[in-house]
Amino acid sequence: MNHYFAPLEGITDRVYRKLHHRFFPGIDQYYTPFFSPTVHHSLTPKETKELPPAESLGYRAVPQLLTKVPEDFLWMAGKCHELGYKEVNLNVGCPSGTVTAKGKGAGMLADPESLDRFLNEVFAQTSIDISVKTRLGFANADEFPAILEVFNHYPIKHLTVHPRVRNAFYKGNVNLDTFAYAVKYSRAPVCFNGNLNSRKEIRTISQQFPKLVAVMLGRGLIADPGMLTPNGTDIGTLEAFYDALLEEYLIAFGGARNAMFRLKEHWRYLLCKFENTEKLAKQLRKTTDLTAYKAITREIFNNCPIRQNLMPDW
Repeated sequence: MNHYFAPLEGITDRVYRKLHHRFFPGIDQYYTPFFSPTVHHSLTPKETKELPPAESLGYRAVPQLLTKVPEDFLWMAGKCHELGYKEVNLNVGCPSGTVTAKGKGAGMLADPESLDRFLNEVFAQTSIDISVKTRLGFANADEFPAILEVFNHYPIKHLTVHPRVRNAFYKGNVNLDTFAYAVKYSRAPVCFNGNLNSRKEIRTISQQFPKLVAVMLGRGLIADPGMLTPNGTDIGTLEAFYDALLEEYLIAFGGARNAMFRLKEHWRYLLCKFENTEKLAKQLRKTTDLTAYKAITREIFNNCPIRQNLMPDW
């Protein structure tokens, strides 16, 4: 079974992916935070940096695309193909209100007929492999059979299913009953995504659904970056990883303020790994001084005990 790293906007950028692969090998594919192509059919300077030629990476990456316009998807998929990528991933699972209000992401699930027209045009004109990341529906899971029927019309490389509806966002339990329906009736191979925070939980879900081709991990892997390495997340390696991230971000952002801002997003998840961090977490959130940031994070790495249960029930 394969292990995929889910895209997290503002976290799993090119710097993070490169260094994670170096310090914590074991991921079969990294999925990029979504690209949202427009009618201009050109990459911004930032997008160009985030989408270098595939052969330059040293690991397998899959660009994720977010759009409801077939022409824009086809242009972007063609650009990815030119750059050497073998697969693109269609995001029909993003629950963000600013995304779904435009009928994109999980908003596409509210209209299966429109989704069908989109997929029909896309698959008729592209030669690159297309995978899909979806939810069980927009408002409730009763919508999923009709959605899956649409997906089953097309040669999707694999279907990654987050077993919640859009309106649940990331709250509450995942719906394994409807996910079982997906595994049973999907013509495409199925990947599980959602609430996997340990190797034990990965084993449990793979035993429950032995037909899975992959699991996709996101927040759990940010909190425990070495989850899939043989010896787990060694604290010395973790500290070295975050030191390297800081140095790369200082260069990428041209200064400490934005570099620390980016890394504080990481620490929202990473702090779940440590006990007795309440005071230090407050200091970390407030600091704008690079020397103080380094001292606070060093204190966490060296003096805060490791939790056994890494992730809260968000």
